[in-house]
Amino acid sequence: MEKRLAAVLAADVVGYSALMDHNRDQTLKALKTFREETLMPALAKHGGRLIKSMGDGWIVEFRSATNAAECAISIQSNEKRADIQLRIGVHTGEVITDGDDIFGDGINIAARLEALAEPGQILLSDTAHNSLDRTSAALFFGGGDTQLKNISRRVGVWRWPDGSALKQAASTVDKPGIAVLPFDNMSGDPEQEYFCDGVSEDIIIELSRFQDLFVIARNSSFSFKGRSVTHRDVARELGVRYMLEGSVRRASKRIRITAQLIECGTGTHIWAERYDRNLEDIFQLQDEITRSVVGAIAPQISQAELARASRVQDIDFNSYDLALKAQALFQEGAYSDESGYENVLALAQQAIDLDPRNSHAIWIKAYAYANRYLYQLDDNPDEMLDLAEAAAERLFQSDRSDPRALTVRGIIRHFRRAYDEATSDFRRAFELNPNFALNILLMAWHESLVGRLDEAKEHAQLALRLSPRDADVWVGNAYLALAQAYFAESNFVDARHWGERAIQMTPRAPIRRALMIAASAHLGRPNEARPHAEALATFAPTFLESISSGRLALYRLPEHNSLLVEGIAKSMV
Repeated sequence: MEKRLAAVLAADVVGYSALMDHNRDQTLKALKTFREETLMPALAKHGGRLIKSMGDGWIVEFRSATNAAECAISIQSNEKRADIQLRIGVHTGEVITDGDDIFGDGINIAARLEALAEPGQILLSDTAHNSLDRTSAALFFGGGDTQLKNISRRVGVWRWPDGSALKQAASTVDKPGIAVLPFDNMSGDPEQEYFCDGVSEDIIIELSRFQDLFVIARNSSFSFKGRSVTHRDVARELGVRYMLEGSVRRASKRIRITAQLIECGTGTHIWAERYDRNLEDIFQLQDEITRSVVGAIAPQISQAELARASRVQDIDFNSYDLALKAQALFQEGAYSDESGYENVLALAQQAIDLDPRNSHAIWIKAYAYANRYLYQLDDNPDEMLDLAEAAAERLFQSDRSDPRALTVRGIIRHFRRAYDEATSDFRRAFELNPNFALNILLMAWHESLVGRLDEAKEHAQLALRLSPRDADVWVGNAYLALAQAYFAESNFVDARHWGERAIQMTPRAPIRRALMIAASAHLGRPNEARPHAEALATFAPTFLESISSGRLALYRLPEHNSLLVEGIAKSMV
């Protein structure tokens, strides 16, 4: 066996199976023309060596990442591609040749990037991007960490061309758009990161209450965490007019927060302030920052609306701190197994024990129980749903207009098959806070399962516009909603495409795996269903049986649910 470092390009034809089903002869002719007039000349020009061809995809080796990137751009920019659209991934890593076979890190990561790319897009790993010359590097944008399927480390992903339809749509929204970047931790203690992130996220939540603002969701804003970025980077990648950045220093019982609001187009500092307070004043401080930002960029918002949105609380600070720890643990992926849920629930309960008025801790508890039910982790899943409902009811007792309470009750009602009532909850939450991305994601998920397929697609795209750089758990629900909607339409090719992207975001999620199993079976590809069944067996072993037995009905309409049940049955033959 021979080992070497190489720049690897992986390319795949978009919608190949659908093209072949539609017109096999025309597709084969177009592929032959593409190979002869576009692909092979580009490889020859840039020194690429074709090492594997799969009919609808290719693996190519280059001497340098710059050659690979320039070749990829040449291919994607070539007007002779006609009806052939590609996704391309590029990575620099070790490859191993064994006779005629080739494998290794270089191949695996390039292939995962290709699967994640949009049609016509090139995705580059951080390793490959670091190896580019200055001219080529400047052509790529992004760099946010992404968890790729079956890859242990998170990979920084760079993209070409600049932006996407989702980002461009965000920039055309007729509202002032703002992104709150994660505040820097100036405490000298890495363990205080959760607190700084919590302060930033609370400000995002407060700003998102204003319907006259377009507020980028937490996960896209936080994709810049740990990076040195400029106002131009934020404007280009998120399509917003304003950015809020700052820092937090926590020492003993004191806190110092600095914040500055910047107009992204010009780099002008619109407002800046430094606050020195007691920790117990954190809620009032967040409200002051919110008021200052809103007053500076959206003067049409009245003082009355500012007063209504203010949520100054008088809860115990230690309770608040524990809720932030529970939230940070959940964001880091504790939702994926039973022990993770136990830790999140324990922290949330400690926060509630210290102060029963802590609505954030109650919401975390309600949402965690609802997810435990979905994963079917317990011997008595219905008990988890009862506990989620009890927590949601506590939220309503403190504030009946809390969008979080409506969202989690919408999930519970969906699981209880009270679909119309669930729709009402999601829509009411949307009316109260049109920037609450999680509600929009889950509303799209719900709509895709109750037969409101066009609305599901529309709301999934809206959620993606609110979070165009999201590479975390929440955005997977938008991809999942699209996968569910296309599956219900018997468009199994597109269902698999969006299902694959959803799994990239959250590999340990049961519905996504079940959809991939059923879609693969309906397409006559049972071998492609097997890895998903094996994955389910490791973290939700009773999930498929729950669907097959009818104990868990995902789709409201019998014809849609039958497609899922039949697909699962086919995969087991």
